[in-house]
Parts: sequence; C-alpha cells; structure tokens
Amino acid sequence: MHIPARLRFGLAIAAAALSLPACGSDNETLLTDAEYERQAVRDVKVFIQGNIDQFAAATAALQAAAPAPDADGWSATSDKEAVDAMKAEWKKARQAYESVEGAIAVVFPDLDYSTDARYDAFIEVEADEDLFDDEGVTGVHAIERILWADAIPESVVAFESALTNYREAAFPANEAEAASFKDELCARLAADAAKMKADFGPLGLDAPSAYRGVIASIAEQVEKTSKAATGEEESRYAQYTLADMRANVAAGVATYEAFQPWILTKGAEGAEADEAVLTGFDRLRSAYDGIDGDALPTRPEGWSDAEPTAEQLATPFGELFSLVEHESDDTTPGSLAYEMTRSADLLGIKALP
Repeated sequence: MHIPARLRFGLAIAAAALSLPACGSDNETLLTDAEYERQAVRDVKVFIQGNIDQFAAATAALQAAAPAPDADGWSATSDKEAVDAMKAEWKKARQAYESVEGAIAVVFPDLDYSTDARYDAFIEVEADEDLFDDEGVTGVHAIERILWADAIPESVVAFESALTNYREAAFPANEAEAASFKDELCARLAADAAKMKADFGPLGLDAPSAYRGVIASIAEQVEKTSKAATGEEESRYAQYTLADMRANVAAGVATYEAFQPWILTKGAEGAEADEAVLTGFDRLRSAYDGIDGDALPTRPEGWSDAEPTAEQLATPFGELFSLVEHESDDTTPGSLAYEMTRSADLLGIKALP
C-alpha cells in the first residue's frame, strides 16, 4: 500500500532538524517532545480521516450499486454485473476500514460493533430472522455474507450451522427482501460510515489512540489466523482475511512513520527501537506478500493451535501462523508487538484504558 506523502511530513521535519544548528544549549533540539507529538498525531489524523472518507464513499457506492428490487429478488447469476459492482465496492470499503481499525475500535466502539462485528457475535445475543433489514446482524460482514452466499467455504458453513440462532445465508429471493437489502441493510452501513466521517472531523485524537490502537491491531493478527482454523475468521465469506491483514500492516507502517521522527530523537535507544520496529513490519509484510491472493492459506487437516505437529507447521498455513503468533506477542522481546510497545513506552505514550 502506498503511504500518502502527507504522512512523510514528519520525517522531513526530522531531516531538517538534523541539518540545522540547534538553538541554545548543545542538548536542545529543534522541536520539543510536545511538538513532535502534536505533528505525529496530526499526520495520523489526516491518514485516518482519509480512510474514513473512503469507507463512507465505498459504502454509499455499494448501496447505490444494489439492483432495483423486483419480483424475484437478485442473485450472482441473474444480476451478475450489479453483484460484481457491489463486491468491488465492498472490497474498497474493507480496505479503508482495516487501514484504521485500531483507532476506530478505540474512538467509536459502538460504530465499530455495528459495522464490523462478526455474524456469530450478533446472533449470540438473539436470533436474526431477517437477513436483509437494518436490525440484528448488520455491517460489512452481514452484507458480505449475502453477496457471497453461493460461495461460502464448507468450513465456514460447518462452524456457523452449529451455532444457536443460525440462519443460512441467501440472496434476496423476492422484491421485499431486495428492497430491504438496499434500503435498510446497505443504508444502515452507509449511514454508520457517514456518521463516523462526520464525527471524526472535530474529534481531538490523542497519541494513545493513534499509536497504541495500532499496537492492538497488530496483536489481533494472531486471532485472524487462529480463527481461520475453525471457519471463524473475519472476512470469511469473501475469503478476504489476508487482504485485511495486509491493510492492517500497511496502516501500522503509516502510523509508525508519523511517530518515527520523535522516536529518533531518543538517542541510541530510539535508534535501536526504530530498527526493531521496521524490521518487524518487514517480516510481516514479506510473509503476507509471499502468499498469492487475498485468502489465508488452507489450514492442514487436523490442525490445532495449541499443539500443531512439525509437519503441519511446515505448511504455508503453519509457517504463517508461527510468524504471526510470534509478532503479535507483546511479551516476547524482538516481536513487533513488543518493540512497538517498547517504543510507545520510550515516548511516554500512555496505555489505553
């Protein structure tokens, strides 16, 4: 993912600081810690706002692309062009959201739930008898489940069908269901995204939400691979979870680069932390980019997170799982999550509540 030039402004400031003489004593830097922090948070806010804007635009376009309701509803065969258009907009929305997931979960927890919670989380509370309305199961995964209703993997069906309150995924079968899908379910997601966009503008973002939110997102990478073993993964219907994870990492890099000039003012310890964090991101990015497509590798037969065999760990899924498990562990020195936490502590960025 290309990092917007505006996020490199902070790096330009650091370069200027190195090339200009310091004012006052030898120990005085060009910018204070507070100034570095403010600039980093401003850069991250611009990045987040840009992705929220893209999320809102894509969800509105998805709703607009939904077929006009007719007597037999619609399907991937009878309305292929419209369904393909909705799927394309869904993927745009997904990429934008996953690029800022860590911050959104912190600043908009209710909207994060209504837009991004998984099917099983919703139906744990109560049954959702209407797949297409704006109540019960909502958000990107509710729409994903309908758009890919004819291509859901067997492992996902096996997992979900065993849940209390399960209802089989389906395309709208009549005019009423098609109307509800377009005017209620899709409209609810577009409205939630529009509210997120409007509310974020005047919001005062802080360093813990901006930086530690990304650390939380990195720590969740292991959950995304673990749940793939049981059909519970996040973008399970479109088989798009690896694309989600790539977006998480690209966003993590963007956020880190906004804070990097400040970290590099912390002497040898800052330089060491910087190298460790960048190396960790490179390990994850290289592993993700080394896998073709948007889906996680197929898990080996009989896989167990707790006790995978050496043979299973040697598979593409096993290798990815091992790497992600390591990088997500904030208690293991050298892991990405550990080094990002260490860098946050070095800057004095408080932990999230």
